[in-house]
Amino acid sequence: MSLSVPQNGVKADNEPVIELFVKAGSDGESIGNCPFSQRLFMILWLKGVVFNVTTVDLKRKPADLQNLAPGTHPPFITFNGEVKTDVNKIEEFLEDVLSPPKYIKLGARHPESNTAGMDIFAKFSAFIKNSKPDANEALERGLLKTLQKLDEYLRSPLPDEIDHNSIEDVKVSNRKFLDGDEMTLADCNLLPKLHIVKVVAKKYRGFDIPKEMTAIWKYLNIAYTREEFTNTCPSDKEIEIAYGDVAKRLVK
Repeated sequence: MSLSVPQNGVKADNEPVIELFVKAGSDGESIGNCPFSQRLFMILWLKGVVFNVTTVDLKRKPADLQNLAPGTHPPFITFNGEVKTDVNKIEEFLEDVLSPPKYIKLGARHPESNTAGMDIFAKFSAFIKNSKPDANEALERGLLKTLQKLDEYLRSPLPDEIDHNSIEDVKVSNRKFLDGDEMTLADCNLLPKLHIVKVVAKKYRGFDIPKEMTAIWKYLNIAYTREEFTNTCPSDKEIEIAYGDVAKRLVK
C-alpha cells in the first residue's frame, strides 16, 4: 500500500476518522482504474469531510490489508475504525451520517437522474469484449442508442427549469450536471464510467462519442474543469492499461 494522502485539509477534533482504500495503478501507488473507487472518492470530496486515501496494490495483497478487511477488495472505507464494504451501502451510509447542516446533501432531487445512462457501461463492455467482426456493428449500435438516450436526458429541461408563468418555452436545458448545476450521487456514479467509455472505445475500437451528442460533450467537459472529478480520476494511460487484456481484437 502507498502512504495515506489526506484530502480536504486538516481534520477537526469533532470530525470522523475516515480512510478510503482504492485500487492502485500499474505502478502500485497511483490511482488505478476503478469507477467504483472513484465514485466513493468523489462523494467524500464533495462532502467536504477530511479523509485519507490509501491506494492498494492488488498484485501484492499486503498483509495489513488482509488483517484489516480479510477477503475484501477495494474500494472500501474505515469510518472511526469500523470497516465498511459494498459501494452502494457505503454511499447510503455516508449520505446518512455526513448530513446537513455540516455536510451537503448529495442525493438527486429527480429520480430519473439516478437512472440516466445506467445501461451505457453494460453496452460498452459487450462492445469492447467482443472479438467477432460480424457482431461489432450491432454492438456499436447498441452503445450508441444508450448514449443517445443520455444525451436526450441532459438536453431535456428539468421540471424546475420550466417557468409555467412564462410565455417562452425552455426547449434545451442549461444545467451542468444530471440533476442540476451541482454534482450529485448520480454524477459520482455515471461520470467515472462515461469517461472510461470515452477513453477505451477510442483506444481499442477507434470509436468516438459523436460530436452531435453535444449535451454529453458539454457534461464531460464541465466535469473536466472540476477538481472533484479530475483529482479523483486515474490517468488515461492507467485506464488503457487496465483494458489491455479486456478489450478483444476483432478476429475473422
